[in-house]
Amino acid sequence: MKFPSLTILLTCLPLISFADPLPSWTDSTSKNRIVAFVETVTDPTHADYVTPAERIAVFDNDGTLWAEQPVYFQFIFAMDRLRELAEQDPSILTSPALKAAVEGDIETILQGGHDALIEVVNASHTGTSVEDFQTAVANWLDTARHPETNLPYDRMTYQPMVELLRYLRDEGFKTYIVSGGGLHFMRVFAEDAYGIPPEQVLGTYGETAYDSSTGITKTTGIAFVDDKEGKPVNIERTIGRRPILAGGNSDGDFAMLEWTTAGDGPRLGVLVHHTDGEREWAYDRESPIGRLVDGLDKGPDMGWVIVDMANDWSRIYTGAN
Repeated sequence: MKFPSLTILLTCLPLISFADPLPSWTDSTSKNRIVAFVETVTDPTHADYVTPAERIAVFDNDGTLWAEQPVYFQFIFAMDRLRELAEQDPSILTSPALKAAVEGDIETILQGGHDALIEVVNASHTGTSVEDFQTAVANWLDTARHPETNLPYDRMTYQPMVELLRYLRDEGFKTYIVSGGGLHFMRVFAEDAYGIPPEQVLGTYGETAYDSSTGITKTTGIAFVDDKEGKPVNIERTIGRRPILAGGNSDGDFAMLEWTTAGDGPRLGVLVHHTDGEREWAYDRESPIGRLVDGLDKGPDMGWVIVDMANDWSRIYTGAN
């Protein structure tokens, strides 16, 4: 049996070593800055080397790791679940917001603001065990399809961001989700979709109660909202380290990126700007979902990478070419 010569093996090594870690990113300033940052903090000979224990990276989910239009996907789940519950007991539809949700009238609910959204979430999430709730989420993800793309919701993850998460972990980072989305909702799909285990998912969580016969049950009310200033608070409380990299897409993420990049040593903020109206949606300052003003106005002066989705990404969704 003949074996490859040492010369052939050595010739192949550079091809392996220098494989593109972010193939769905175009050769842009955004990609180059991200790669340069990672190479710097992982180079033990560099003055800005960061030990693996301190390589913490946190990312928002909605609009950063997967899509969020025309409304947050968890809210679409809440409407679908409320519809199922109302078929069994129509008397639960006690308000205009709940009736609008069953009818799929998103505009009316958005006009009702935060209170209307919370009302629909409470009505559809409360009174079930965490296990049963997560089973319902998993079943919904298996069958539901987005009204515009016809893709499963968990295939509308952003391929460039999935690659970034994998690249960071390959370079010794620990990656977390820190999102305004529901904790128990995101934990259902985060590991399969992003490679992020449940214990590294931080999110908004409702009140719960323990009973020896039913286990942990979701009850009425929101215990903690993981949004805006709540994000750095939750990171400090739960992780115990200030991240060196943070990614988001809206002003709900501003405090998290600001706090991350204000620390000592090398830091990077990455802000996804939704500029692609053909392959996705183009929105920022005037959008009721994913509103982005402060990040655009202040982020560049803080040294953040502003990702131009239309120009910086050659591919959008994991589930589509």
